[in-house]
Amino acid sequence: MPRLPSAWRSLLFVPGDRPDRYPKAVTSGSDCTCIDLEDAVSGRAKTEARRHALEFLEDGERRGTALAVRVNVVTSDAGRADLAALARVGRAPDVVVLPKVESAEDVDVAREALASLADDVALVPLVETAEGLLHAVKIARARGVAAVFFGGVDLSANLGAALSWEPLLYARSVVVHAAALGGVAAIDGPFLDFRDLEGLRNESVRARSLGFTAKAAIHPHQIPGIHEAMTPTEAEVAWAYRVLDAQSEPDAGVNALDGRMVDAPVVWAARRTLARAGSLYPRTPSA
Repeated sequence: MPRLPSAWRSLLFVPGDRPDRYPKAVTSGSDCTCIDLEDAVSGRAKTEARRHALEFLEDGERRGTALAVRVNVVTSDAGRADLAALARVGRAPDVVVLPKVESAEDVDVAREALASLADDVALVPLVETAEGLLHAVKIARARGVAAVFFGGVDLSANLGAALSWEPLLYARSVVVHAAALGGVAAIDGPFLDFRDLEGLRNESVRARSLGFTAKAAIHPHQIPGIHEAMTPTEAEVAWAYRVLDAQSEPDAGVNALDGRMVDAPVVWAARRTLARAGSLYPRTPSA
């Protein structure tokens, strides 16, 4: 099963019917650029948007960013057409985002439609309805799923809840829990006011503290703030190295460091921190 790189922090949406924006999106610095064929595209423009996306998949320069496509709902006519077109493309996207997934069977529909791409494409279902939230664990455990994506905008409308942190905290927690049980990444939904960079940073910090590993963006200006919030700090990385140094054996028992108990779960968390930091903080002799 394809897995998202542990150091992924961001996914930037670009409207599928705006191919003029594709080049800027793939050079924004985001870890993944997602061409959106669903919510960002009106019904009249979906066929044209699909054509633009396929042309870019075949011939576009990706500039080091991973490339995703968000298809339409897999049981809709537009969704079936999107999946059929992707199954024929010569140069597949890295990720296919599946909107409004409400069951593991929805994931199965997409996986079977994309069978010609073998295991080269990671599936990322969006949990953004009350029904999807109810079945989040089964969705996260479905074959081919590499991450679970929290869709707060649609979910808030479905629940009749405000689109803010507190009313959606339970739903976010359910998604993180499901991702952990499925052994996959958790992606938080976008912060819609792209002019409010402080609000974006605060929400990103909260999302990371809850267990999300990445956050979606709707504007390139949001990428630096998301990366800052989602990347382990130098102090966190230094602590992780010290935790590992304190363990003489990989399965060492309870130890102590600076008066704090260090047992197996702490060691595991330290390894996860270093995996997420990637090469951003290379170790030095003094670390």
